Amino acid sequence: MKNFKFLLEYDGSRYHGWQRQSEENTIQGKLEHVLGQMCGKETEVIGAGRTDSGVHAKGMVANAWLDTEMDCGEIRDYMNRYLPDDIAVREVREASDRFHARYNVTGKTYRYTCQDGAVKSVFDRKYCVRLDKRPDMAKMLKVAELLKGEHDFRNFCGNPRVKKSTVRNVDSIEIKREGGYLYFTFHGNGFLQNMVRIMVGVLLEAGYGNITPEEVQESLTGFVRQKAGPTAPAAGLCLTGVDYN
Repeated sequence: MKNFKFLLEYDGSRYHGWQRQSEENTIQGKLEHVLGQMCGKETEVIGAGRTDSGVHAKGMVANAWLDTEMDCGEIRDYMNRYLPDDIAVREVREASDRFHARYNVTGKTYRYTCQDGAVKSVFDRKYCVRLDKRPDMAKMLKVAELLKGEHDFRNFCGNPRVKKSTVRNVDSIEIKREGGYLYFTFHGNGFLQNMVRIMVGVLLEAGYGNITPEEVQESLTGFVRQKAGPTAPAAGLCLTGVDYN
């Protein structure tokens, strides 16, 4: 048995997120099915995180213990041959026995893409969210500064019954506009369920003048979930990278 590390990308449009579910189509379920066939027995795949239904990834990391004589290239080629076209294994490496794709994570990068140009996108429509009007960049940047740093993000979590710590450190938020597209890039030591999508919702509402910086500050210190803002649609979100020491 050897521990292998996988670098994955996937289009999450038709999946009910990463986590295996008995009656739903999931990324983890597809990977475990293919590796199970390859090894001839049930195989657990551990992901760096659990992307939500409809969320994409270009840099998901996972690991699995495999009983196989195949080398890394052969494992990659086998998986890509039998996985559906919307999941790809970019790289397979042999990992140390101590490597754990989830527990060893030190940071993650997410990118959220909107389109606010004059002409709607046809070919990117599954990977970005079309905005009806253009938000004010200066207002969004002001609120982004408030969201950066270590905070209790309980009001930015989609699970109101979460029992674990909701304190996270978001060390970088970049917002830029290019060619009719609006890109939000977040880096932090971890993110709660729906947290990035809620932050995007808050930033957009601030850009529209519907949320003030004072209200955002209150959402970081208060206990009323509604003050955090709406949850942006899943289609615009992509996990682009996972950090390890």
